[in-house]
Amino acid sequence: MCPHYPTVTPRCSQVTWELDVSEPNETFDIVILGGGSGGYAAALRAAELGLSVALVEKGKLGGTCLHNGCIPTKALLHAAEVADQTRESEQFGVKAELVGIDMAAVNSYKDGVVARLYKGLQGLLGGAKNITIVAGAGRLVAPNTVEVDGKRYTGRNIILASGSYAKSLPGLEVDGERIITSDHALVMDRVPASVIVLGGGVIGVEFASVWKSFGVDVTIIEALPRLVAAEDEESSKALERAFRKRKINFKVGKPFEKVEKTGSGVRVTIAGGETVEAELLLVAVGRGPNTAGLGYEEQGVRMDRGYVLTDERQRTSVPNVYAVGDIVPGLQLAHRGFQQGIFVAEEIAGENPAVIDEAGIPRVTYSDPELASVGLTEAKAKEQYGADKVKTYNYNLGGNGKSQILKTTGFVKLVRVEDGPVVGVHMVGARVGELIGEAQLIYNWEAYPAEVAQLVHAHPTQNEALGEAHLALAGKPLHAHA
Repeated sequence: MCPHYPTVTPRCSQVTWELDVSEPNETFDIVILGGGSGGYAAALRAAELGLSVALVEKGKLGGTCLHNGCIPTKALLHAAEVADQTRESEQFGVKAELVGIDMAAVNSYKDGVVARLYKGLQGLLGGAKNITIVAGAGRLVAPNTVEVDGKRYTGRNIILASGSYAKSLPGLEVDGERIITSDHALVMDRVPASVIVLGGGVIGVEFASVWKSFGVDVTIIEALPRLVAAEDEESSKALERAFRKRKINFKVGKPFEKVEKTGSGVRVTIAGGETVEAELLLVAVGRGPNTAGLGYEEQGVRMDRGYVLTDERQRTSVPNVYAVGDIVPGLQLAHRGFQQGIFVAEEIAGENPAVIDEAGIPRVTYSDPELASVGLTEAKAKEQYGADKVKTYNYNLGGNGKSQILKTTGFVKLVRVEDGPVVGVHMVGARVGELIGEAQLIYNWEAYPAEVAQLVHAHPTQNEALGEAHLALAGKPLHAHA
């Protein structure tokens, strides 16, 4: 999931990247190190509030999400969905034939989406009053100063927003050819015959889903006991069942031991000595904080394994220095960084914004089927409130008309504390990511099942599944058993 990028080309479509500095040190209200989701959101909101901003970015504005993450990945996933719909079209009475995947054309489509959004973002930031864009690699050289190519930019406040990078494992050398990361996978010009995906988290299962739809033999290797282990256990199990049905192989609870190159690809050895061979190995073991060599620790910023530690108001250990996005421990999601950027801008401006509830941030895995959730898992709720005080309800999408039209299976699961509000919503099925908006409101407004049950949900929509689940939890099930 990604913040809303402008799609309409503004009048100012070209950004001037030259910075005319009249003084050795130019002073701004805020200097932001990083122009990704968190950094650019902070810049735009701060400018709206009348603050002067220097936004430092060494690469492309928009960061990982726009160029190496959310947007290009979801474009590939949509192409994969189209492939599956074509392959399975006869079940809907439509005779179509899938003759192959043209990766050059797929990449052209994907890159076109990214280019249009990037052009809009450039124009938006370049035309914004009070924002000065500084192109180049920045480094924190004093608690209030960022240096870029020998020039120094002083800020009354500093926001660290330097993003993340694709991680690997000790002893696992990524060569960009047989052993690749998601960065390489996004620009591949061919469809491989077989792939081993090392890591069964969000990135791993999304790429596994894409490749299977493109006709690739896929095996996922995951050290943890289940796929997408951060999600509710029932959601993980549902995804595993769906992947078995799609003939996506996976081995969970199997830590990686070593990889060897063979004449035709790679051989991966996992715990117990078992080996798996394929043409490629995708290393999808998460993303690390991009903080090395940027001067943070030298200026007194407290760190932990490369992450910048902050309090609930995004303040670091150094006065007037804040941090947002993937470099802060927690969910590495573009919309989290985006909201944190807005929060910090308002905090600096004296707006006293409400603290962001991390559990209230929506989470979506865009595999087939999709997983979407917000709030606490059943296990976390029992840990927090006590097992005897937690109630759950599962509404099967088999009873939802629109889901039957789409020929998808799955469920909506609600987690509630005694007779109190809903504290968790977990969904599995095609397009359930589109339902997360209402689920987010339910959780964040601490809605009671009876309050949601009285709302009218349009028919036939998948949103009805949320309504039906709340009707059941409120004690008045209609199309389901309580």
